[in-house]
Amino acid sequence: MTYENVKVYTDSRLGVIKINRPEVRNALDAKTLQEITHVFDLWEENDEVNVIVLTGDGDKSFAAGADIRQLKDRKPLDALLPGNQGVAQRIENSSKVTIAAINGFALGGGCELALACDIRIAAEHAKIGLPELNLSIIPGAGGTQRLARIIGKGRAMEMILTGEIISAKKAEQIGLVSSAVPKEELWAVVESMAEKIIKKGPIALKLAKMVINQGFDVDLKTALMLEKFAQSILFSTDDKLEGVSAFLEKREALFKGE
Repeated sequence: MTYENVKVYTDSRLGVIKINRPEVRNALDAKTLQEITHVFDLWEENDEVNVIVLTGDGDKSFAAGADIRQLKDRKPLDALLPGNQGVAQRIENSSKVTIAAINGFALGGGCELALACDIRIAAEHAKIGLPELNLSIIPGAGGTQRLARIIGKGRAMEMILTGEIISAKKAEQIGLVSSAVPKEELWAVVESMAEKIIKKGPIALKLAKMVINQGFDVDLKTALMLEKFAQSILFSTDDKLEGVSAFLEKREALFKGE
């Protein structure tokens, strides 16, 4: 399928989505969000894609927030529609491992898309923030909740209330991104991490992600029971036998997702 606002390709179990609106710093309008969602829906059913990387085209912007021209016309009930929050939930709930390659400005809704990914890696020149209060609105795509869960309530409160836009290095220091790397190394680092993940058992990847996400907001006893059930499922798979056999035979495992 041909998309207008995103570039899409797959390569060796890696799927890549590049937001492609350079004239507006890859701002997120309704069409862009629809296209991102459509790609995620397609790849959810594609066993040849294990890892999805979300990034922006070029080296200036990952996604510089919502399209302010559309935001100006929003009515009260529009906030109750899925919108940006629905797209972020789609990314977070994907059974695929997701990596945000933050190649420039990740502001507002762009930051929130990155927060919805499992892993975030940033180029050193990137700037990250949630400046929505400057417009007398709040982060509405999960930013108030995911940011606090990732970096802690106090730091999230400060970032959101001040609208501070931080450097990639500071984001690394507070745990908002896994690492901040020179921009010319960003893609190599992202690909290297994706390759490591792709080599793991695909069923184990899905269940590990599910248990971490679903167990995060429940009591420890319930979360540990989820972990037991997931492990029980994995013990029944051919991939578990292959993984153990490969380890004992000192060879690389060949997982089939079975």
